[in-house]
Amino acid sequence: MMPSPPDATPTPTPPLPAAPPRHHLPAAPPRHAVPAGVALLLASFLIGLLLRMADRPFFQGLDDRWAASMDGSRVDAVTGLATVLDRLGGPLGLVLPLILCGCLCVYGRWRSALYVFAANVLGSVVVVLPLKALVDRPRPPYPWVLVNDGSYPSGQVFSAVALVFVVAVVVFPPRARRWWWLFGAAYVVAMMWSRTWLHAQWLSDTFAGALAGVGACLLLWRAFGPLSRTEAERTAANSLWL
Repeated sequence: MMPSPPDATPTPTPPLPAAPPRHHLPAAPPRHAVPAGVALLLASFLIGLLLRMADRPFFQGLDDRWAASMDGSRVDAVTGLATVLDRLGGPLGLVLPLILCGCLCVYGRWRSALYVFAANVLGSVVVVLPLKALVDRPRPPYPWVLVNDGSYPSGQVFSAVALVFVVAVVVFPPRARRWWWLFGAAYVVAMMWSRTWLHAQWLSDTFAGALAGVGACLLLWRAFGPLSRTEAERTAANSLWL
């Protein structure tokens, strides 16, 4: 009897270990975050230096014309809306980020909470307050709300930009983040308008606040990049608390 041929059925290859699911929170910083952030912060500093050195900078005429066009009433609905935005950028501008920090910590995302705190609280202390002290620009005449000294840059606009930025980075996945950027841009523009409508700041002050806010958030986003990457990996593996 002829021997039966050996079994030619190939041995099944053991399956490769499954890769952890891809996760998009928090978002990874863009490649050119550092040069862009430095350029924006430097621009806000140079504009402030120009204000400090020149009696009347070249953009003061635009500031004057814009301020003259903000000629509404102190008691109409538009001023009421501007006042609400003023409150959101003022006291609530710090309360909301702190609430977000607490919520993130509850879910074990303390790395994202550190980024939120640094961008919104430390950013104002390290960027806005020194610029205000350096430039010491007078406010527009007769502001409609209570203001402190130093008009340049706008702290309310800086806070609005920082809040929009950190929420985009730590809360929304990519598809929803696109819509959030649109909403955030509209919110920042509204905050810029409210500061000038209330005669609390010059138009250039609000632009400087936006430049400084984006610049500071970009630099901090890159600085917290390694921690964000670790958190994203742990989030994907459901091991945030380990």
